[in-house]
Amino acid sequence: MSSYEPHCHDLVADCRLRAATDLFAHTWDPVVLVALREAPLRRRELRARIGGVSDNALSQALHRLLGHGLIERRRYAQAPPRVEYGLTDLGSSLVAGPMAALGAWIDDHGEDLLAAQGDIAQEL
Repeated sequence: MSSYEPHCHDLVADCRLRAATDLFAHTWDPVVLVALREAPLRRRELRARIGGVSDNALSQALHRLLGHGLIERRRYAQAPPRVEYGLTDLGSSLVAGPMAALGAWIDDHGEDLLAAQGDIAQEL
């Protein structure tokens, strides 16, 4: 029995398993984490690196990730003021661990996944 099972047998709202899976519930959150994996970025740089994300969606993702303790916001006292976002140790461990494993799985099975989704769409 793993250490989370006694706390998650009913998958209650404060369950660690649900908290972890919620990290992938929002489209842009994992994308922001991966974009920050190499170095902290300013908001404008982050948005340019991601591409296709609206300013509002990026704001919401940054707010959620800050709230989860996965990223940090660093303010520098200079003129003009500068703010950068970077991964915390917790965020780095998520990107290097489970997200890297998911990336490897996608490399191995992504085509099969897309094909299966196409098959389902054709049946509907």
